[in-house]
Amino acid sequence: MAARIAKELAEARQWGGARELRPLEGDLRRWGGLLLPNNPPYNTGAFRFELTFSPHHPLPPPCATLRTSIYHPGVDPDGRVCQPLTSTQHWVPTTRAVQVLQDLLLLLDSPDTQRVLRQDLARELQDQPQVFWRRAEEHTRRYAEQRPDPPGP
Repeated sequence: MAARIAKELAEARQWGGARELRPLEGDLRRWGGLLLPNNPPYNTGAFRFELTFSPHHPLPPPCATLRTSIYHPGVDPDGRVCQPLTSTQHWVPTTRAVQVLQDLLLLLDSPDTQRVLRQDLARELQDQPQVFWRRAEEHTRRYAEQRPDPPGP
């Protein structure tokens, strides 16, 4: 299990959608890093996340949590995310950690009124999209971390 997680960490570090990817407190089963969304309004900041693996990984899915506050219908105030890929109904043990991170980034880039943990924000996005996007932009400016410089050649 540890060898697979170490290999997946090395693979995930090659992906450009996250930075500062590393084990937290030396625990290979807990990763931290910054997600770098591609689409407005979230692409003006970086969002700290944690990915936690079970001792029985890859049988149960990992758990992704955002540690940076975000104004998004698919993320609750505690940072839990609506991520079907990691639900017990959809999880497949051959899924790689980088795929989980890519799916998380896709969720952030494309708020969906069907993948919802915050009904109030989903209603706002559906009924008053201009208000939602303005508030999301203000929230991102206030809470997101500064995006790191692109990696060198």
